[in-house]
Amino acid sequence: MPKKISAIVITGNGTNCEMEMAHACRLAGFDKVDIVHISELLCGTKRLDDYDFLNLPGGFLDGDDLGSAKAGANRILHAAVAGGQERLYDQFARFIAAGKLILGVCNGFQLLVKLGMLPGLDGVYDRQTVTLIFNDSGRFEDRWVYLRVDSDSPCIFTRGLRGLYLPVRHGEGKFVPQDTATLERLQRQKLIALQYSDALCREATMDYPENPNGAVNGIAGICNETGRIFGLMPHPEAYLHRTNHPRWTREELPEEGMGLALFRNAAAFLHGDVY
Repeated sequence: MPKKISAIVITGNGTNCEMEMAHACRLAGFDKVDIVHISELLCGTKRLDDYDFLNLPGGFLDGDDLGSAKAGANRILHAAVAGGQERLYDQFARFIAAGKLILGVCNGFQLLVKLGMLPGLDGVYDRQTVTLIFNDSGRFEDRWVYLRVDSDSPCIFTRGLRGLYLPVRHGEGKFVPQDTATLERLQRQKLIALQYSDALCREATMDYPENPNGAVNGIAGICNETGRIFGLMPHPEAYLHRTNHPRWTREELPEEGMGLALFRNAAAFLHGDVY
C-alpha cells in the first residue's frame, strides 16, 4: 500500500487561487490537503514539517502594490514563529532539506524568486539571482498561452509532458536573470522547464502575445537543481477539467485538463514511483 501523502496550500495577504490548488491536489490523489493561512504558521498552530507538498498560490499578494511578492518574501525571511525559537524561513529550509516538493504559481513563483529559493543555485536558498518585473506591454495580461516543455529538465512536475496550454493573468511576469552568467547556467543545467512558445509547443518565442510579458528567452517556469522546487507564471490549477478550456464547447477535449498533470507528477514522486 502506498504511503499517505499530504499537501499544504498557504493563503493570506491577498492570494485568491488557494481553492483551485487544493482541488488540484485532491484530484491528483493526495490523502490530506489543508488550506492554511500564513498567520496559522506564524502563531505555531500549523507547521510545514507536517506536510510533503507545499503549494504557494497566485492572486494579488499584498495587493501587488509593493513589488511582486517582495513584501511576502520579507515576511517569511524575517518573521518569527510564536515563541521566537525560529523564523518561518527556517521551516522552509527544513522542508527543502528533507527533499519535499514546492510549487509556486504566479505570485507563488514571484515569492520563490524573491526569497532566493529559485533557482537556488548551489543549494543557496536565500540569495536572489533572478526576478519577475512588469510586463513589456505595460498592462495586466489575461490570456491563454502555449508552453514548450524541456524534456531534459530535472523538473519533477513536468516529467513526461511535451507541451502545455494554460492561462496567464499577471501584471509582473517578465522573467529577468541578474546577469548573462546566471542565464547561461540556467540553460546549461536545463533548469528552464517551461518557455512561452508557438502553438505546436516546439519553439520558444519572444513574439507578443504568445510571450505575454517579454520574458527573457521566453522563460515561463524554472526549477532548482534537484527539480523538486518549481515555479511558473501560468496557472495549471486553472485548467483541471475540459470545461476550463476557453474553447471547450467548440473542440473535442480530454476530460482532464492539462494542468492536473503537474500535480499528478508530484503525487507520483511522493508515492515513490520511479523517476
